[in-house]
Amino acid sequence: MENNHVPSNFIRNIIIDDLKSGKHKEIVTRFPPEPNGYLHIGHAKAICLNFELADEFEGKTYLRFDDTNPVKEDVEYVESIKKDVQWLGFDWDGLYYASNYFQEMYNRAVILIKKDKAFVCDLTAEEIREYRGSLTEPGKESPYRNRSVEENLDLFERMKKGEFKDGEKVLRAKIDMTSPNLNMRDPVIYRTVHATHHNTGDEWCIYPMYDYAHPLEDAIEGVTHSLCSLEFEDHRPLYDWAVRECEMECVPNQYEFARLNMTNTVMSKRKLKLLVDEDVVDGWDDPRMPTISGLRRRGYTPESIRTFAKEIGIAKNNSTVDSQMLEHFIREDLKLKAPRTMGVLRPLKVVITNYPEDQVEMLEAEVNPENPEMGTRMIPFSREIYIEQEDFMEEPPKKYHRLYPGNEVRLKHAYFIKCNDVVKDENGNVVEIHCTYDPETKSGTGFTGRKVKGTLHWVDAKGAVPAEFRLYEPLLLDEAQEPGKDFLDCINPNSMETLEGFIEPNMAESKPQDKFQFFRHGYFNVDSKYSTDEKLVFNRIVALKSSFKLNK
Repeated sequence: MENNHVPSNFIRNIIIDDLKSGKHKEIVTRFPPEPNGYLHIGHAKAICLNFELADEFEGKTYLRFDDTNPVKEDVEYVESIKKDVQWLGFDWDGLYYASNYFQEMYNRAVILIKKDKAFVCDLTAEEIREYRGSLTEPGKESPYRNRSVEENLDLFERMKKGEFKDGEKVLRAKIDMTSPNLNMRDPVIYRTVHATHHNTGDEWCIYPMYDYAHPLEDAIEGVTHSLCSLEFEDHRPLYDWAVRECEMECVPNQYEFARLNMTNTVMSKRKLKLLVDEDVVDGWDDPRMPTISGLRRRGYTPESIRTFAKEIGIAKNNSTVDSQMLEHFIREDLKLKAPRTMGVLRPLKVVITNYPEDQVEMLEAEVNPENPEMGTRMIPFSREIYIEQEDFMEEPPKKYHRLYPGNEVRLKHAYFIKCNDVVKDENGNVVEIHCTYDPETKSGTGFTGRKVKGTLHWVDAKGAVPAEFRLYEPLLLDEAQEPGKDFLDCINPNSMETLEGFIEPNMAESKPQDKFQFFRHGYFNVDSKYSTDEKLVFNRIVALKSSFKLNK
């Protein structure tokens, strides 16, 4: 993994101090997703943080699946997460599942009961919420809070054996119902769920809650720095309580950082799943989705995402990043890698009337002018070509420098052509234009006889390869960020436009994930889901230019 300039951040400084003081001899971090959905760009930030910090200080990073909720979790999500982490360029030092520790977690819960630090409660979930109180009012103790240790041990064992229905009984920590921190008001740490687990099958019918399981997992694995987002800051006292009262040998420390928020982007797995379930998108890997699989299918590179994660940095306060910043880094990454080529997205036929009918000549052009080592490509040119519809106007406005009757333009890598005639259909629409070319104006010959103001891209009609182009806009409108707005009402109805056009014949053998820069249109990626040998489908990754400026 490349490690250029490493921006400092408060977590990195903590690690440096811990190593200097001898508090830790080796750094151990972990990335602990719940396998209830696909990872998104916010998770990419956490992945980079955990793996890169451990790499920098020659420590370890574990990939751990926090699979304590069998109702929402699935092997599909497990496999997608592993694929995403590896695609981003990281290898874990250990692969773990919370479910592998269920027996240990149960044993530790028994320790809590024996210490009179946990009790079995018969209140319903709604009653527990009512008893909890509010930020301004203390909670009320459960009428079952003072059950004897012996009764609690018996009931908890019977919960484990499956004698009770879902929601009939829970195990709660016995802490402080008057605590100013609501998370410390006797939180539920086990609930009954009669559901088949993806890893343990039907072995268990009671499952630990996240706030109880997570700190124990960290302690069991010897994690030194448990990094999580800011919404878990109020959960840290419970994290520390669970480690201490469960008498864990290893004592990890939790540190919180600001999660990633981006304009026109949703960072909730629940909402992303809703988009999939409601068929707003065609799956978790839809190129409009902020999922890692969606970004990959659209054409983003792991290098661009890692650089983005490094540049946005790690902070203690939440903020929103302009989504154009991510676009900036994919442009920077591809400008020296992507071959230049020409594609016509909205074709208009041009007949060059004075060009020999049966002649085809091959024009030479650089594959990437910014990277001469990529060599050259050959482009066929003949009597009939396609240009963009928007590059011709019969009655142009002032300062329109493209093709119109009587005007002359340059064809990229080819010749000057001049419009002489227009062919229309019965409805008056222009369907073909007739031009003449000047053979003295061939690109690369040093012609200086006259200047033209417009340069058009084109594709030779005889060798043109049909292709589909998908152009994307943000999936969410700006008002999605406004309080009280219904999420699904803020879907951009114009988030995808599909066009049928043509590409150069040298691209006919393109494969999924091949990337190109189409002259004037932007960077494109061959779609991995719908593109075939018979019909190429291109996703526009990003347009060529943006008003975004990276502040250094």
